[in-house]
Amino acid sequence: MKQLFDNVSIKTSKMVTNSYSTSFSLGIKFLHKQFQDPIYSVYGFVRFADEIVDTFHDFNKKELLDEFKVETYRAIERGISLNPVLNSFQKVVNDYKIDLHLIETFLKSMEMDLEKKEYTEEGYKEYILGSAEVVGLMCLRVFVKGDQKMYDDLTPYAMSLGSAFQKINFLRDLHADYLGMGRVYFPNVEIKELNPTTKMALEDDIEIDFNKGLEGIKLLPKDSRFGVYVAYIYYRKLFNKIKSLHPERILEERIRIPNSQKMALFASSYVRHSLNLL
Repeated sequence: MKQLFDNVSIKTSKMVTNSYSTSFSLGIKFLHKQFQDPIYSVYGFVRFADEIVDTFHDFNKKELLDEFKVETYRAIERGISLNPVLNSFQKVVNDYKIDLHLIETFLKSMEMDLEKKEYTEEGYKEYILGSAEVVGLMCLRVFVKGDQKMYDDLTPYAMSLGSAFQKINFLRDLHADYLGMGRVYFPNVEIKELNPTTKMALEDDIEIDFNKGLEGIKLLPKDSRFGVYVAYIYYRKLFNKIKSLHPERILEERIRIPNSQKMALFASSYVRHSLNLL
């Protein structure tokens, strides 16, 4: 019975999410139950593609990514895959009519990670579009449950929120990206000479995206709003911590929020959401 296999597939995507990201796992738990499995499925797909380009250094990453891409489209067309993560993802794509262009744009950004080490302004925007903004749009497609007007209205806000999250990830992961893989995502920035003025300029740009993203969260349906707001609050806390640190510090280590603080953040977020204080 295929339903049993579909259930196993979703559980696999949930396990992937829980294993790779405690923050997103907690955020998903605050979504209405109807959205949890689809978002686990989207995250599982995104996570596996990212793992290919970021960690499989002893293997032919281009070959693996090419195979993953072919298997993704085949799964969507067939409505099934023996890869549980792709099987759960194809179901979300087909159930919620996720545009294949979003998937293509995401996979293009993963291909960029195989080849590029430094980015121009144009390449930087293209990478953020593919690695973050279209992922936000995949999730938005789930949240609006087929309401095309709401999807169109909220698209720019979802893209801004995804952009803010990704840019914060870039700052958080400067140490690993630059020293570990030689990547520099921020254009026209000499990482070894990062100074407070340059860092502040990057933060000001993130603030613009963040503020627009929050506007969009307030417009989401209530059953999806809180889970997205929790993710926003977590990234706001992480962003504020990064802003408080000297550039040398973020080059020396990956900045984190302790799990105890995450739980306190989520509790306070629930109170604010319940009182409609967003």
